[in-house]
Amino acid sequence: MTEKQSTRQAAPFAADTSTAVVRYQVRDIEGSLAFYTQQLGFKVVQRFGPVLAIIARGALHLILSGPESSGSRPLPDGRKQEPGGWNRIVLYVESIDATIASLRAARTRFRNQVEVGPGGKQIQLEDPDGNPIELHEAPAS
Repeated sequence: MTEKQSTRQAAPFAADTSTAVVRYQVRDIEGSLAFYTQQLGFKVVQRFGPVLAIIARGALHLILSGPESSGSRPLPDGRKQEPGGWNRIVLYVESIDATIASLRAARTRFRNQVEVGPGGKQIQLEDPDGNPIELHEAPAS
């Protein structure tokens, strides 16, 4: 992916009742933006300084909430909203092997090895903050 492709802006985001988005808690907006745009083909939609960014890949909009964003504030019972966990976004790729090779070259952390089943091949990786991402290659037709 070229630098021009990774920094191109996506269409402006407009929240409405038919829209679904994913929010990930992150420690560093800059590092997360670099990872998602340079490694996974997301485009920046909106940026709110070092606090929050909205990025997109196709129809998926991902909100990256830094520690100072309102979406990262502690819950009333004192629990902190932190990165990580097992819920994940799923990104479909043309070639899982080529994508894995590129991500390994960028020193990406993987949670497992490629799993193969009737629905195709998948593997889990982590963004710089430990948030999970699943790469999925559909079976050949």
